[in-house]
Amino acid sequence: MKIGLGYDVHSFIKGRKLILGGVHIPYEKGLKGHSDADVLLHSICDALLGAAGLGDIGLHFPNTDKRWKNISSLKLLEQVETLLKIKKFIIINIDSVIILEEPKISNYITEMKKNISRALKINTSAISIKSTTSEGLGFIGKKQGCAAYSVCLIK
Repeated sequence: MKIGLGYDVHSFIKGRKLILGGVHIPYEKGLKGHSDADVLLHSICDALLGAAGLGDIGLHFPNTDKRWKNISSLKLLEQVETLLKIKKFIIINIDSVIILEEPKISNYITEMKKNISRALKINTSAISIKSTTSEGLGFIGKKQGCAAYSVCLIK
């Protein structure tokens, strides 16, 4: 059994869609980044890659590579699943938390879990997604960005 930890953070920017867990969430701003800047999926990618000893998302999908520009992070997650499969790893579970003040995302969590389930070829019961605020503290509390942490267990 191997445990992995992933973290990602991006700032908000006007003129971009907000994508979390592969779901478009109506909001006045999106996340700034090279890909779609989906902090949830990036943290899951890093947790899985780390658990498998395969480095991190920046190693496999560098922001200097035009192939990954504006790509859906669900595609990145699918590629991570392929890397794990090659190494014969099986995902036991994933637990994630998204930290943001707004918008409220609880109505989108079921759809996020379905997207992650399809990309990783695992049951939705193996995926937990929670959200919280930072109680008005720091850049997240000031509504300037969003972060996510994920842990996973693989065998």
